[in-house]
Amino acid sequence: MKVEVEKQPGSVSKLQIELPPEEVAKEWDAIANSFARFAKIPGYRPGKAPRTVVDKRFRKEIQDELTKKLISKSYHEAVEQEQLRVASLTHIEDVQFGEDKSMRFRATVVTAPEFELPDYKNIPVQLPETRVADAEVDAALERLRDQSADFVDVSGRGLQMGDFAVVDFEGSVDTKPISEIAPQASKNLQDGKKFWLHLAADNFLPKFCEQLVEQKPGETRLVIVEFPGDFPVKELAGKKADYAVTLREIKEKVLPQIDDALAAKLVPGKTLTELRQIIEHDIEHAKQHDVEAQILKYLHDHIQFELPAALLQNETRRALAELVQRNRERGVTDEMLKEKEKELIDCAAGVAAHRLKTNFILRQIAERENIQVKKEDVDLRIKQEAARYDISPDKMRKELQQKDALNDVPEQILLGKTLDFLKANVSIESTVKEEKP
Repeated sequence: MKVEVEKQPGSVSKLQIELPPEEVAKEWDAIANSFARFAKIPGYRPGKAPRTVVDKRFRKEIQDELTKKLISKSYHEAVEQEQLRVASLTHIEDVQFGEDKSMRFRATVVTAPEFELPDYKNIPVQLPETRVADAEVDAALERLRDQSADFVDVSGRGLQMGDFAVVDFEGSVDTKPISEIAPQASKNLQDGKKFWLHLAADNFLPKFCEQLVEQKPGETRLVIVEFPGDFPVKELAGKKADYAVTLREIKEKVLPQIDDALAAKLVPGKTLTELRQIIEHDIEHAKQHDVEAQILKYLHDHIQFELPAALLQNETRRALAELVQRNRERGVTDEMLKEKEKELIDCAAGVAAHRLKTNFILRQIAERENIQVKKEDVDLRIKQEAARYDISPDKMRKELQQKDALNDVPEQILLGKTLDFLKANVSIESTVKEEKP
């Protein structure tokens, strides 16, 4: 097999792969003979047509079958032959068959970045205090209580600081709508319908909330906002804007009691005591993960390389989809997500870059330490995941296949094993500062 490798920018390599005629002819004969045994060709009894007739009549079908059989096999052999560390196969193209039965095709791949590993067997870490204080559980429970708050209608009075106002508003500068003056600015700077606003000092726009105090439902007020000279939206920097604000509703945030009813609402079937135990376990687990965070920070700080642009783009899309889904599950509307689109994309890009870099580093360590994933490891992980969702392992495997996520399982196990290896080889530093004599 002949392989030519052309390296291109962005960790991209193009492989021109050519298979010798004897190898292709051997596979061609096996496939053609199979066709000959079962093909129905006018003028010949089944299985009696000459091979030349079979080759001519079923040439395309034989080539298609041959392509499926040889390309995957020869591609992997070419990668191994050239000792390429392939991160992703982009595509296979330009498949050609020669008159002499040779076969050639081109594969485009993204290779893993090249970098030197530091001494990863003695990474300095400080062991965290894993004991969980009651105050930490109380604080976490208070956050859950806040997330479970109800918003009730308020009548018979005007808006007060601390209330939540549901308003319609439209901004203008010198009678010209802000949507025309600064069309690229956030929608929240321009106008809004049924916009929820928490009345609090320094919330939203400068001095906006304070001017709504004592406003009553149905009333429209003129709110004047003076944008500072260093305001990020240059079209509004240093300008004075007028906002016509109509109050629709006044809402008051009502926190639930911290009791068994709240616990059952948050985790069905659990009491407050049991909920506190769950929270304590989660906090302890998070503290234990601090060691992993220290290991990864050390590796990121000591290893620098450029991430392949194509992979970073794909990983950013994936991270963005995860971020959007999590926000939807929290009740964030698509309209609100659209308003925060740039912020979400920037966040997703950061997550993707960190995830990709981590994976490249851990894979190289796994390769050097010969850390491997066995079939039993994958079967056990699928069994554990199936138990979490109370379904059979077979059903879990099918669901992963349907989501095209089955191939991710060995990768996750490999990265986890590598992290376990690193945690077992850290250099523990004292967290107590020695006093000078």
